[in-house]
Amino acid sequence: MTGASGTMTSVDTASSTGLVVLAVDDEKPALDELAFLLSRQESVAEVSTASDATTALRRLQHPAGPGVPAVDAVFLDINMPGLDGMELAGILSNFARPPAVVFVTAHDDRALAAFDLGAVDYLLKPLREERLAESLRRIVSAGRQSEPQDAVASDEIIPVELAGTTTLVQRSSVGWVEAEGDYARLHTTSGSHLVRIPISTLESRWGSSGFLRVHRSFLVSLALVTGIRSVGSGLVVCLRADGALPATELPVSRRHTRELKDRLVRGPLQSWSSR
Repeated sequence: MTGASGTMTSVDTASSTGLVVLAVDDEKPALDELAFLLSRQESVAEVSTASDATTALRRLQHPAGPGVPAVDAVFLDINMPGLDGMELAGILSNFARPPAVVFVTAHDDRALAAFDLGAVDYLLKPLREERLAESLRRIVSAGRQSEPQDAVASDEIIPVELAGTTTLVQRSSVGWVEAEGDYARLHTTSGSHLVRIPISTLESRWGSSGFLRVHRSFLVSLALVTGIRSVGSGLVVCLRADGALPATELPVSRRHTRELKDRLVRGPLQSWSSR
């Protein structure tokens, strides 16, 4: 599959439709294994390999040639001589239509940096076939192989580190966020997760995706809100149960009351009265 450094080859797959994938690793055994496992996946139509990031970049910048398809996804090692995987991913992020990037590495301490670069997934060696299949499902479900970058499904992925394991949490699974100092606890349909991200950062990033700050300590998904009610001299917002998330009530601070009512009550009423 791969010869001397700087070479690129293609691997035929059994499927005639699907993703065009580029595997990049400077270690031949690892590259051969990755290409083989990718070629076994039904969602993959073609696998090319490159033994260094510079060769990979040439393929990605110049896919020209009749019958040479553009690459949909790059499965990329991090530590390589010359241009490394992180640097290549940074360059790809500036493409008008960047391919999906999945890191495949033996190092578990670069996940946060990888996702900051927009990586779809972060796989640890030795590679497990079921995790590889999950990465491909993420790429396919986002429609990256056929849609422009601005049309890709907008569900954000948050990497969560726990006991040396990186878990990927989808924003759509989050019911509410609770501030814990400079950290934030994500309450999700699969459990709670502590992340090293301030709640103010999540508020600014997720505000356009249906999340609203209701208290200095709480950010909620409006999709789960069933109502608001008075408790003593204040208000609480009621959230329905969803998966592992129990039905709950969270306090609403005075400074956030008006915006919450605008989003939940006044806005819908105005839309009905204008019909």
